[in-house]
Amino acid sequence: MYIGVDCGTQSTKVVVVDGEQGRILGEANRPHRLIEGAGGRREQDPGEWVAALIHGVKAAMAQAGIDGQAIRALAISGQQHGMVALDRHGNPVYPAKLWCDTETVAWNSRLIEQLGGPQGCLDRLGLILQTGYTASKLAWLREVHPDAYARIATLLLPHDYLNFWLTGERVAEAGDASGTGYFDTRARTWRRDVWGVLAPELDPDHVLPRLIDSHAAVGTLRPDAAEALGLPARVLVASGGGDNMLGAIGTGNIRAGRVTFSLGTSGTICAHSDTPVVPENAMLANFCSSHGSWLPLICTMNVTSATTRIRELFGLDLITFGERIAQAPIGADGVSVLPFFNGERVPMLPEATASFEGLSSVNTTQANLCRAVVEGATLGLRYGLEQCGPLAASVDEIRLIGGGAKSPVWRQMVADVTASSVVCPVVTDAAALGAAIQAAWCHQGGELEPLCQAMVTLDETSRAEPDSKGVAAYREVYARYRGHLNRQHGVATAE
Repeated sequence: MYIGVDCGTQSTKVVVVDGEQGRILGEANRPHRLIEGAGGRREQDPGEWVAALIHGVKAAMAQAGIDGQAIRALAISGQQHGMVALDRHGNPVYPAKLWCDTETVAWNSRLIEQLGGPQGCLDRLGLILQTGYTASKLAWLREVHPDAYARIATLLLPHDYLNFWLTGERVAEAGDASGTGYFDTRARTWRRDVWGVLAPELDPDHVLPRLIDSHAAVGTLRPDAAEALGLPARVLVASGGGDNMLGAIGTGNIRAGRVTFSLGTSGTICAHSDTPVVPENAMLANFCSSHGSWLPLICTMNVTSATTRIRELFGLDLITFGERIAQAPIGADGVSVLPFFNGERVPMLPEATASFEGLSSVNTTQANLCRAVVEGATLGLRYGLEQCGPLAASVDEIRLIGGGAKSPVWRQMVADVTASSVVCPVVTDAAALGAAIQAAWCHQGGELEPLCQAMVTLDETSRAEPDSKGVAAYREVYARYRGHLNRQHGVATAE
């Protein structure tokens, strides 16, 4: 038996998986609090992640009805980019600054300039720095909170921090490290020259974690951690990875031709590549995968985070919200939403705000507003898919995960907007499942592909094929969306 954990922005999810039959025996979920403030500040207390992990493992084990002695290994999937800076005692010097924090826009721009502009970033890192990455957070802390910065003994990502709590080991792997902004995604190593620009006072040999392979074990559980979780200390802790990397494993996206869309708090598009990708712009990130290859990735910042705001504004539950979306026609009678409540990464508009376009006394209805915000989030993902270039052209199937994937209306919308076949895995919490699969890979050895074949099952009842009328209608709606992007934010329309 194996445990997979996904420490996300909104909650920690835990699954207990039968490694032989690929069945989920138990699962649990515990929410996190988000600390928000002026200027785009979004932070969390890492201690809440530990509490959620302990609660989730115990609850999932209880639901599975199995003893802890049956567990062989576990792995952690974590929200990417978060800055977890620890002092010499292993305590945070400042709350974890998250991927969706946009308070560090100016510091990111300054770093890009110091590294020689976009081309300098590409030459050193294989990608172009973005505000969400860890690097600008550290630069911000250095300038704004120098006392906290001076106490840093270790710098970790969220999933690395949970591995540290579990094992006492300070390690990282290439997939999650790709999103720090001081890691060479082609050579799979820390970039000391970039670190020297970013944090010249801190010795990278002491502050940065040791890099391990994605199929390697971090170690076994510390006695205190084992006792808190109700597991034996011999349980292996696999390397884990970023939520996008483990989500790819959890959807079987480990070969060319497959694309994973995540309709979660944020929206992500990731493909598979056997070789590093040379991005044509800053929006496509040449990340490493957590299975030894590369995972070119696009991330939009407003998907269910945007739709939830409108749903809750109207006081609707998920079922009623879905009914409202279905009641409105494609294009929401001319209502368009640029849902940039959290700023936006794709397109690169970190300081943007949301806007509603085309409202009139006739079309301002609850149904149209509900549909328009979902369409806005989905059209943003189509814009992101276009940035993938040749990788997008080779897509034969989109595997859809995240909370939004549970909506039949939304699945059909994705199929029509992208003109692609769409299907969900049976387990839509793919990052947690991917973590369990990686744990099995670490414990059993061998190849990853057979494990994915055994443990990733597609839900054919969820499959949505593009409808020719819907595809044609969304072609016009997308053109309208691009027009609004151009007029509001100067994002040029496609030729």
